[in-house]
Amino acid sequence: MICENIGVNDAGHLTFAGQDTLFLARQYGTPVYLMDEERIRYNCRLYTQAIAEAFGPGSGAHYASKAASFKHIYRIMAQEGMGVDLVSPGEIATAAAAGFPMEHSCFHGNNKTDWDIAYAMDMGVGCFVADSITELEAIHAQASKRGRRQKVLLRLTPGIDPHTYEAVATGKVDSKFGVAIETGQAEGFVKAALELPGLELLGYHCHVGSQVFDSEGSVYHDAADIMMAFAGAIQAKYGFRMEVLDIGGGYGVRYTESDPYVDIPANLNALAAHLRALAQKLGIAMPKVWFEPGRSIVADAGMTLYTAGTVKRIPGYKNYVSVDGGMSDNPRFALYGSAYTVLSAGRMGQQAQERFDVVGRCCESGDVIQPDVALPQPQRGDILAVCTTGAYNYSMASNYNRIPRPPIVMLSGGESYVAVRRETLEDLLSCDV
Repeated sequence: MICENIGVNDAGHLTFAGQDTLFLARQYGTPVYLMDEERIRYNCRLYTQAIAEAFGPGSGAHYASKAASFKHIYRIMAQEGMGVDLVSPGEIATAAAAGFPMEHSCFHGNNKTDWDIAYAMDMGVGCFVADSITELEAIHAQASKRGRRQKVLLRLTPGIDPHTYEAVATGKVDSKFGVAIETGQAEGFVKAALELPGLELLGYHCHVGSQVFDSEGSVYHDAADIMMAFAGAIQAKYGFRMEVLDIGGGYGVRYTESDPYVDIPANLNALAAHLRALAQKLGIAMPKVWFEPGRSIVADAGMTLYTAGTVKRIPGYKNYVSVDGGMSDNPRFALYGSAYTVLSAGRMGQQAQERFDVVGRCCESGDVIQPDVALPQPQRGDILAVCTTGAYNYSMASNYNRIPRPPIVMLSGGESYVAVRRETLEDLLSCDV
C-alpha cells in the first residue's frame, strides 16, 4: 500500500487507521473525508524532532494550513509544538477560534488588503510575510496606528525552477509571489523595510514550489545558496544580519505506488550541513531556519469514501463508474490532472478485471476523480476509496451545483468522531436573502 495506515482486514475490506472503511461509510454516510489523527501527529513530530536535531533552538516548522484548515487541525498543531502559516482572514479566524497561540502564526499572501492587515494585527498574528514594498508600507501604516513594531519576513523569489507542476511552482523570477533577487529589486525591498520604524525585520522567506521529490534536496540547496549569498551581500552593505531564513515547504507525498519515498530527516540534516558550510564561507551567522510543511503533514492522513452509482460501459471506447461526490469535494484532477490511488473498499481480495474512469456527479464533463482505474466489477452501492486526500481536498471544496460539502471524520485509537459536520441544504440557503 502507498502508506502504512492503509490495510486489508480478514473480511477483505479496506482499512484506514486500522478501521473498517465499509463500517465507517455506513456510520457516517458518503461522501466522507476521513482523517487519521495519529498520522497527522506522527508527521508533525517527524518535522519537529528532525528540525530540532538538525538546526537547533529557534528553528521550527509552521504548518501551511491552506492544505487543510478547520478548528481541530489547529488544536493538534498547538499540542504538537507547530507554528502555523495563515493566508486569509478566514484561516486567521479559524485558528483563533480553536485557541491557537497566535504569536506562533505567520500571515502570508500576495495581496493583503488594508482590512486583512488590520484584522491580523488585532488578532495577534506574530509575523507577516510581506510580498511587496506596497504591502510593507501598508503593514507599517497599521502598525504605526497601534503604536507597535510588527515583525516581518520579506518574501523573495530566488529564481529556482523545482520541476514540479507549473501551477504549484512559486520560486521562479516571474512568479506572482515575492520580489526577485535576480532583477535587483530585492535589495530595494530590504532597504525600504529597514527605513520603516513600525517594522521589525527578522529576515527572508522563499518558497520554490510544492510536491518536490528531489531525494538529495538539491532544489533546497540551490535556494539556500542564493538566499544566503543575498543575506551576506545585504549584511555587508547595510549591516542587517538575517535572524530567520524561512525556506518554505514542499516535500512530496506518495499519491501512487510509482511515487518515491522522501526521507525528510535525512534531507533536513543535509540541508543543515549545507547551510552551516555556506554561513562559514560567507562569514555570516547561521540563521534560525523555518519550514512550511502542509501537504506532507496531512495528505497521507486523509482518505475520501464515495458510494458508486451509475456504471456505464461504452464498447470500444471506455467505461465509467460515477460516485456521489466529485469535483465539488476534490477538484485537483480537474485543476492539475492529479494522480490518485482508487480502491474498491469492499472488494480488496478480488481481481481488477476492467478499467474505468471514476467520475463525479457534477454537471460538468471535466468532473473526473481519476481516469483509467482498474476495478473489480463495480456495482451500484460499492464503496470506492480515494487515498491521500488529506491535503487540498476539503480546503478547495466548493458548493458547485449547490452540492453540500462532506464532513471530516477524525480517526484515533480505534475510535472516530466528527471534526467538521456535513453541510446541509439549510446551510446552502443560509446566506441567501
